[in-house]
Amino acid sequence: MSSLRLVSHHLCPYVQRAVIALAEKGVPHERQLIDLAAKPDWFRAVSPLGKVPLLVVDDGAVLFESAVICEYLEETQPGPRLHPGDPLERARHRAWIEFASASLNTIAGLYAAPDAAGYEARATELAGKMAWLEGALGAGPYFAGERFSLVDAAFAPVFRYFDTFEAVLPPLGVFDATPRLRAWRQTLAARPSVRTAVTEDYPERLAAFLRARGSHLSSLMAREAAAA
Repeated sequence: MSSLRLVSHHLCPYVQRAVIALAEKGVPHERQLIDLAAKPDWFRAVSPLGKVPLLVVDDGAVLFESAVICEYLEETQPGPRLHPGDPLERARHRAWIEFASASLNTIAGLYAAPDAAGYEARATELAGKMAWLEGALGAGPYFAGERFSLVDAAFAPVFRYFDTFEAVLPPLGVFDATPRLRAWRQTLAARPSVRTAVTEDYPERLAAFLRARGSHLSSLMAREAAAA
Protein backbone atom coordinates (compact mmCIF):
# COMPACT_ATOMS: atom_id res chain seq x y z
CA MET A 1 0.00 0.00 0.00
CA SER A 2 1.26 3.49 -0.84
CA SER A 3 2.37 5.81 1.93
CA LEU A 4 0.48 9.10 1.82
CA ARG A 5 1.41 12.48 3.28
CA LEU A 6 -1.10 15.32 3.17
CA VAL A 7 0.49 18.76 3.32
CA SER A 8 -2.02 20.98 5.08
CA HIS A 9 -2.87 24.27 6.75
CA HIS A 10 -5.02 24.72 9.86
CA LEU A 11 -7.72 26.82 8.18
CA CYS A 12 -7.79 25.65 4.57
CA PRO A 13 -11.27 24.35 3.61
CA TYR A 14 -9.83 22.47 0.64
CA VAL A 15 -7.53 20.53 2.97
CA GLN A 16 -10.63 19.56 4.95
CA ARG A 17 -12.13 17.92 1.86
CA ALA A 18 -9.14 15.64 1.47
CA VAL A 19 -8.98 14.87 5.20
CA ILE A 20 -12.67 13.92 5.20
CA ALA A 21 -12.21 11.65 2.16
CA LEU A 22 -9.21 9.95 3.77
CA ALA A 23 -11.17 9.41 7.00
CA GLU A 24 -14.25 8.07 5.21
CA LYS A 25 -12.10 5.52 3.40
CA GLY A 26 -10.09 4.68 6.51
CA VAL A 27 -6.79 5.36 4.74
CA PRO A 28 -3.66 5.65 6.94
CA HIS A 29 -1.75 8.82 6.20
CA GLU A 30 0.53 11.46 7.67
CA ARG A 31 -0.70 15.02 7.94
CA GLN A 32 1.93 17.76 7.74
CA LEU A 33 0.84 21.28 8.72
CA ILE A 34 2.70 24.26 7.28
CA ASP A 35 2.45 28.03 7.70
CA LEU A 36 1.31 29.56 4.41
CA ALA A 37 2.53 32.96 5.58
CA ALA A 38 6.07 31.55 5.74
CA LYS A 39 6.14 28.82 3.11
CA PRO A 40 9.10 26.44 3.44
CA ASP A 41 11.46 26.25 0.49
CA TRP A 42 10.71 22.57 -0.04
CA PHE A 43 7.00 23.41 -0.35
CA ARG A 44 7.63 26.16 -2.90
CA ALA A 45 9.67 23.67 -4.91
CA VAL A 46 6.86 21.12 -5.23
CA SER A 47 3.65 23.21 -5.18
CA PRO A 48 3.05 24.80 -8.60
CA LEU A 49 0.30 27.06 -7.26
CA GLY A 50 1.78 27.64 -3.81
CA LYS A 51 -1.39 26.27 -2.22
CA VAL A 52 -2.47 23.38 -0.03
CA PRO A 53 -3.43 20.60 0.02
CA LEU A 54 -0.67 18.57 -1.53
CA LEU A 55 -0.72 14.79 -1.45
CA VAL A 56 2.75 13.24 -1.49
CA VAL A 57 2.62 9.61 -2.59
CA ASP A 58 5.46 7.32 -1.48
CA ASP A 59 7.64 10.40 -0.79
CA GLY A 60 7.77 10.99 -4.53
CA ALA A 61 4.83 11.96 -6.72
CA VAL A 62 3.03 15.13 -5.65
CA LEU A 63 -0.63 15.80 -6.40
CA PHE A 64 -2.15 19.27 -6.00
CA GLU A 65 -5.75 20.58 -6.04
CA SER A 66 -8.25 19.03 -3.64
CA ALA A 67 -10.65 17.76 -6.30
CA VAL A 68 -7.81 15.86 -8.01
CA ILE A 69 -6.62 14.45 -4.69
CA CYS A 70 -10.10 13.24 -3.77
CA GLU A 71 -10.57 11.65 -7.21
CA TYR A 72 -7.21 9.87 -6.85
CA LEU A 73 -8.23 8.54 -3.44
CA GLU A 74 -11.53 7.35 -4.88
CA GLU A 75 -9.78 5.51 -7.70
CA THR A 76 -6.92 3.95 -5.76
CA GLN A 77 -7.97 3.38 -2.16
CA PRO A 78 -10.20 0.73 -0.60
CA GLY A 79 -13.17 1.58 1.56
CA PRO A 80 -16.63 2.86 0.72
CA ARG A 81 -17.17 4.45 -2.67
CA LEU A 82 -17.68 8.21 -2.45
CA HIS A 83 -18.82 8.77 -6.05
CA PRO A 84 -21.93 7.33 -7.75
CA GLY A 85 -21.42 4.46 -10.14
CA ASP A 86 -23.66 5.95 -12.83
CA PRO A 87 -21.67 8.25 -15.17
CA LEU A 88 -24.40 10.89 -15.37
CA GLU A 89 -24.83 11.05 -11.60
CA ARG A 90 -21.06 11.10 -11.15
CA ALA A 91 -20.81 14.08 -13.52
CA ARG A 92 -23.62 15.80 -11.63
CA HIS A 93 -21.78 15.29 -8.34
CA ARG A 94 -18.60 16.74 -9.83
CA ALA A 95 -20.55 19.81 -10.92
CA TRP A 96 -21.86 20.38 -7.39
CA ILE A 97 -18.34 19.99 -6.02
CA GLU A 98 -17.38 22.88 -8.31
CA PHE A 99 -20.37 24.76 -6.91
CA ALA A 100 -18.92 24.22 -3.41
CA SER A 101 -15.68 25.79 -4.59
CA ALA A 102 -17.60 28.77 -5.99
CA SER A 103 -19.36 29.10 -2.62
CA LEU A 104 -15.99 29.18 -0.86
CA ASN A 105 -14.89 31.96 -3.21
CA THR A 106 -17.98 33.96 -2.25
CA ILE A 107 -17.25 33.37 1.44
CA ALA A 108 -13.73 34.69 0.89
CA GLY A 109 -15.24 37.76 -0.76
CA LEU A 110 -17.52 38.20 2.24
CA TYR A 111 -14.78 38.20 4.85
CA ALA A 112 -12.47 40.34 2.68
CA ALA A 113 -15.06 42.95 1.65
CA PRO A 114 -13.73 46.40 2.61
CA ASP A 115 -17.12 48.05 3.07
CA ALA A 116 -20.77 47.39 3.91
CA ALA A 117 -21.88 47.38 0.27
CA GLY A 118 -19.41 44.66 -0.70
CA TYR A 119 -20.20 42.64 2.40
CA GLU A 120 -23.95 42.78 1.83
CA ALA A 121 -23.53 41.91 -1.84
CA ARG A 122 -21.58 38.77 -0.96
CA ALA A 123 -24.14 37.81 1.71
CA THR A 124 -26.90 38.14 -0.88
CA GLU A 125 -24.86 36.09 -3.34
CA LEU A 126 -24.39 33.37 -0.73
CA ALA A 127 -28.11 33.27 0.00
CA GLY A 128 -28.76 32.81 -3.71
CA LYS A 129 -26.25 29.99 -3.95
CA MET A 130 -27.79 28.25 -0.95
CA ALA A 131 -31.25 28.56 -2.55
CA TRP A 132 -29.91 26.75 -5.64
CA LEU A 133 -28.41 24.07 -3.42
CA GLU A 134 -31.68 23.67 -1.52
CA GLY A 135 -33.36 22.84 -4.81
CA ALA A 136 -30.81 20.12 -5.57
CA LEU A 137 -31.31 18.26 -2.29
CA GLY A 138 -33.50 15.21 -1.90
CA ALA A 139 -34.84 13.61 1.24
CA GLY A 140 -31.40 13.39 2.87
CA PRO A 141 -29.81 12.94 5.22
CA TYR A 142 -26.88 13.46 2.79
CA PHE A 143 -26.66 15.08 -0.62
CA ALA A 144 -27.37 11.80 -2.40
CA GLY A 145 -29.68 10.33 0.22
CA GLU A 146 -28.41 7.70 2.64
CA ARG A 147 -24.92 7.54 1.16
CA PHE A 148 -22.12 9.95 2.10
CA SER A 149 -20.34 11.26 -0.99
CA LEU A 150 -17.57 13.60 -2.10
CA VAL A 151 -20.23 16.31 -2.46
CA ASP A 152 -20.79 16.05 1.28
CA ALA A 153 -17.04 16.25 1.85
CA ALA A 154 -16.93 19.41 -0.30
CA PHE A 155 -19.79 21.22 1.45
CA ALA A 156 -18.93 20.36 5.06
CA PRO A 157 -16.09 22.97 5.09
CA VAL A 158 -18.44 25.53 3.51
CA PHE A 159 -20.94 25.10 6.33
CA ARG A 160 -18.22 25.08 8.99
CA TYR A 161 -17.46 28.75 8.28
CA PHE A 162 -20.97 29.65 9.40
CA ASP A 163 -20.49 28.06 12.83
CA THR A 164 -17.96 30.81 13.52
CA PHE A 165 -19.84 33.53 11.62
CA GLU A 166 -22.96 32.86 13.68
CA ALA A 167 -20.98 33.10 16.91
CA VAL A 168 -19.31 36.46 16.18
CA LEU A 169 -21.48 38.36 13.65
CA PRO A 170 -24.99 39.76 13.29
CA PRO A 171 -27.30 37.24 11.54
CA LEU A 172 -26.53 36.79 7.84
CA GLY A 173 -29.83 35.11 6.97
CA VAL A 174 -28.14 32.85 4.43
CA PHE A 175 -30.07 29.72 5.49
CA ASP A 176 -33.40 31.33 6.41
CA ALA A 177 -35.28 29.88 3.43
CA THR A 178 -33.47 26.52 3.20
CA PRO A 179 -34.87 24.00 5.72
CA ARG A 180 -33.44 20.92 3.98
CA LEU A 181 -30.05 22.60 3.81
CA ARG A 182 -30.15 23.36 7.53
CA ALA A 183 -30.89 19.70 8.28
CA TRP A 184 -28.07 18.57 5.97
CA ARG A 185 -25.69 21.01 7.62
CA GLN A 186 -26.50 19.57 11.06
CA THR A 187 -26.05 16.01 9.82
CA LEU A 188 -22.64 16.81 8.35
CA ALA A 189 -21.50 18.64 11.48
CA ALA A 190 -22.20 15.51 13.55
CA ARG A 191 -20.28 13.11 11.30
CA PRO A 192 -16.96 11.97 12.83
CA SER A 193 -14.94 12.51 9.65
CA VAL A 194 -16.16 16.11 9.49
CA ARG A 195 -15.66 16.85 13.18
CA THR A 196 -12.07 15.60 13.15
CA ALA A 197 -11.07 17.27 9.86
CA VAL A 198 -9.88 20.32 11.81
CA THR A 199 -7.93 20.80 15.01
CA GLU A 200 -9.80 21.54 18.24
CA ASP A 201 -8.70 25.17 18.19
CA TYR A 202 -10.06 25.77 14.68
CA PRO A 203 -12.85 28.17 15.79
CA GLU A 204 -10.38 30.34 17.71
CA ARG A 205 -7.90 30.30 14.83
CA LEU A 206 -10.58 31.25 12.32
CA ALA A 207 -11.92 34.05 14.52
CA ALA A 208 -8.40 35.45 14.94
CA PHE A 209 -7.87 35.30 11.18
CA LEU A 210 -11.14 37.15 10.54
CA ARG A 211 -10.38 39.83 13.14
CA ALA A 212 -7.01 40.50 11.51
CA ARG A 213 -8.43 41.04 8.01
CA GLY A 214 -9.10 44.75 8.48
CA SER A 215 -12.33 44.24 6.53
CA HIS A 216 -15.93 45.24 7.09
CA LEU A 217 -16.50 41.84 8.68
CA SER A 218 -13.63 42.54 11.09
CA SER A 219 -15.34 45.79 12.11
CA LEU A 220 -18.63 43.99 12.66
CA MET A 221 -16.86 41.44 14.86
CA ALA A 222 -15.37 44.24 16.96
CA ARG A 223 -18.77 45.87 17.40
CA GLU A 224 -20.39 42.59 18.40
CA ALA A 225 -17.63 41.92 20.92
CA ALA A 226 -17.96 45.41 22.40
CA ALA A 227 -21.73 45.04 22.74
CA ALA A 228 -21.51 41.61 24.39
